[in-house]
Amino acid sequence: MKIVQISDLPNAEFEVSIVSANNTVHRVFLSEEYYKELTDGNIDPKELIQRSFEFLLEREPNTAILSEFDLRKIKDYFPEFEDVVGIN
Repeated sequence: MKIVQISDLPNAEFEVSIVSANNTVHRVFLSEEYYKELTDGNIDPKELIQRSFEFLLEREPNTAILSEFDLRKIKDYFPEFEDVVGIN
């Protein structure tokens, strides 16, 4: 499984394409507030999205990841998310 592309979209959204036996595309919203809360601005937003998907893919197949979601929702499913992925 491989994260092939992360594209910036308008309105703080990103599109993430994952190649596997079952290719998937995901649309992710990242608010400026949550981005700063997690990273303190120390990494690029795309890098945060990349790390977040690596985190998810270590725990579930790409086909189980929601096709559209707010990045903040990951912690609802995986409480350790912010501790593992956060940079600040």
